[in-house]
Amino acid sequence: MNTHQGNYLENFSPGQIYNHAIPRTITEGDTTLYLALIGNRNPLHCSLKTAQAVNFKSIPIDDLLLFHIAFGRTVNDISLNAVANLGYANIQFKNPAYVGDTITSRSKIIGLKENSNKSTGVVYVQSSTFNQHGEELLSWIRWVMVPKKDENANIIEQIPEALPSSADLSCIERTGMVFSHLDLADTGSDKLFDDYQIGEVLNHSSGITIDETDHTLATKLYQNNAKLHFDAHMMKDTPFKKRLIYGGHIISLCRSLSFEGLENAIQILGVNSGVHTNPTFASDTIYCRTEIIGKHELPQLNGAGVLRLRQFGFKNKPSSKISEIAVEKNGKKIYNTNVVLDIDYFVLIPKRK
Repeated sequence: MNTHQGNYLENFSPGQIYNHAIPRTITEGDTTLYLALIGNRNPLHCSLKTAQAVNFKSIPIDDLLLFHIAFGRTVNDISLNAVANLGYANIQFKNPAYVGDTITSRSKIIGLKENSNKSTGVVYVQSSTFNQHGEELLSWIRWVMVPKKDENANIIEQIPEALPSSADLSCIERTGMVFSHLDLADTGSDKLFDDYQIGEVLNHSSGITIDETDHTLATKLYQNNAKLHFDAHMMKDTPFKKRLIYGGHIISLCRSLSFEGLENAIQILGVNSGVHTNPTFASDTIYCRTEIIGKHELPQLNGAGVLRLRQFGFKNKPSSKISEIAVEKNGKKIYNTNVVLDIDYFVLIPKRK
């Protein structure tokens, strides 16, 4: 008897809803292993003193760790057989999660498109994650390339309406947070919201080399069992010849690298869009660049502001040595082969008193 082999393109149809199996209770071990895997130094996620200073009851789960574990709930139904996860839109971090919370995820198929090769297509998915009390913690849209099992299968196409161009900050509540007691000695920098200028570019100097064990442990931590990350034997027969690094791991590495220069950007509020532009593999070294593309002041944030960042991840070449990100060819954006991530997101950062 064959066991579950995951869904293929012809198994999806617009409007389908998946209540994903395998609830996950987040433990201190999860948070410690995540810190070890990506080297993040944001004190909000590793210091009880800092968390309590901004009025959290305990250390909140790192925004991206929460996203990766939530994302992992969806893989078995959506992207177990994926060729590649292509991009994200409108990721909204609505409520914090803490050690001991149990999370579940739910997804709806919002679009389906068959590729011209008739062997693969793109599935558009809207997902939400909830804690044990039914509170929505985060939501996101993603699109993923999935193969067909039967190339002759008929696909019911439905192109989704225009995806949101930015996350909706009006639904982000942080009214209980207090920023006046944040000790800047804990972050190591006194650069705050007021000190950044639109158009400013930060070439973060550090790099992180991805070891085979790093990304293997990361995908196991998130229970992201997509075959292209797990099955080296299968991947030998693909054009890549080896396993791909989970794109979310690259996002986390870039977030960690950008701490230098963004030390007081203590939380991610939302991700507007994100694209994995080229594949990454074990032994690649990741570097990062951040551009300040917007500044926002929201009434629900007393004592803090929002920076809009465009962040690029590069492989095997420091950001300061890359001048051209992409070129236009026949109306299509072609990225420099060293560019592996192009992501646009909002961060919360305290203002001067």
